[in-house]
Amino acid sequence: MKRRLFNLLLVGIFCSTTAMVLCSCNDEWKDEQYEQYISFRAPLNDQGVTPIYVPYTRKGADGTPLFGNGMSNYQLPVIVSGSTHNSRNLEVHVAHDPDTLSALNWARFATRTELYFKDMVSYASFPNTVSIPAGQDVSLLDIRFDFQQLDLVEKWVLPLTVVDQGYDYGANPRKHYRKAMLRVFPFNDYSGDYSATGLTISIQGDANSTGLDKLRTYVVDDNTVFFYAGRFDESSPWRKNYKVYARFSGGTSGTVTMWCDNPEMEFRVNKEASYRMVESEDQTQPYLRYRNVIINNIDYDFADYTSSVGSKFYYNISGTLTLQRTINTQIPDEDQAIQW
Repeated sequence: MKRRLFNLLLVGIFCSTTAMVLCSCNDEWKDEQYEQYISFRAPLNDQGVTPIYVPYTRKGADGTPLFGNGMSNYQLPVIVSGSTHNSRNLEVHVAHDPDTLSALNWARFATRTELYFKDMVSYASFPNTVSIPAGQDVSLLDIRFDFQQLDLVEKWVLPLTVVDQGYDYGANPRKHYRKAMLRVFPFNDYSGDYSATGLTISIQGDANSTGLDKLRTYVVDDNTVFFYAGRFDESSPWRKNYKVYARFSGGTSGTVTMWCDNPEMEFRVNKEASYRMVESEDQTQPYLRYRNVIINNIDYDFADYTSSVGSKFYYNISGTLTLQRTINTQIPDEDQAIQW
């Protein structure tokens, strides 16, 4: 008898608990689980910025510039988050945000101002509002860029924020969602990170030589890039003194003309470089295409006059550079198709 009463008591407790759980679940499904906030889709990297790759000249399907030479655009996704779809017509306000960029620079680099990200708002334009119609959760903010006078020695960032004070929506309370810190990299057919394992660096008069893992080139115009001589890179405070320009003759093969505009660098080309562009398809994923740019016969000398006060070191750089891009041919937009 006692056992039977105990079993009945257990059944009662179980039924009561189950009913409470079901009731609780039903209540949660009726309500919004996560509030709807406005966010940018701009995930940050370990430097606190979002790298975006934009063609130096945005071109149409027929190959003609859409906005002019050296003019381009980027469409930044603006998102309505939440566990239900957006049911209202929203007019989201966007503003330039120099204060956050200043805070980022101080937090990352402190007094090393030569390494600061630089505000590129003077080279960009964007509408102050973006519309998100009812039933849609994403819209695009169209940002226009003028790259013609942009010197990529500087590390350009466009800082943006969602403005919500006084409006009928809320910006995401997490600052890394309500703000976008866009590190802009314009590109052409020849810019990017080259494998430099085939390049040797030697001090003149020394039989020993060393190499590099990679070498980054930066856009100057549609057919020209620059890179930093020897081991200098964008982390160097003297990088602007060691720019080497390389102009490609165009097409799938030709010559590469190199020069420098700093006489103190004592730059000298020993041999004319050449290049070729080779494309191939992936054997298992035929929609992927590999485009390789191979630069041969690189051979130049330069003087390092800043690393040691009162001294100059003369270097010879020679060898080959190789750039590979993986392109998804199923994606029509050039910057989206390239797997950066």
